Amino acid sequence: MTDTADIVPKLNDLLTAIRASGDPRRAAAEWKQAFNLLKKTDLPANRVANVVAMRGVDQLAELIESLAGPPQVAEEDRPDEETCKAALRAFRKRLKLTRLDDESQIDNRNHLSKGAVSEINAIIPPADWPAAVWQELARQGKLRALGKGFYELAET
Repeated sequence: MTDTADIVPKLNDLLTAIRASGDPRRAAAEWKQAFNLLKKTDLPANRVANVVAMRGVDQLAELIESLAGPPQVAEEDRPDEETCKAALRAFRKRLKLTRLDDESQIDNRNHLSKGAVSEINAIIPPADWPAAVWQELARQGKLRALGKGFYELAET
């Protein structure tokens, strides 16, 4: 796909133009341009089509925000190595416990555990550490940010 760094500023300009129009639903040319740019990204095609078809200005802003990714942390605000290690250990433990919890669910027919392997790969990280720690771990390539606060291990 295309580099989102080039697309995000153009989408922000289009969003500004759509909001500036009297009726955002009637800014057909801007919506068409936004749709063509969004098709070039990794966003789900049906989600993009729904947002454009419904002319959802707030939803378009959310799509653009998800493309922009998490804000960058300044060098002096980056957490130290020990904090990152402890946070990553806690993340792995929380992910492991979440998977175990999912695997031990009891279904309606069988009163024993369902026995299936968990398909959970991403979680919202523990709130014991600030967002800057998770962003730093994603920057280091140890975690992968998926949007909406969810992260997954990069090696999975």
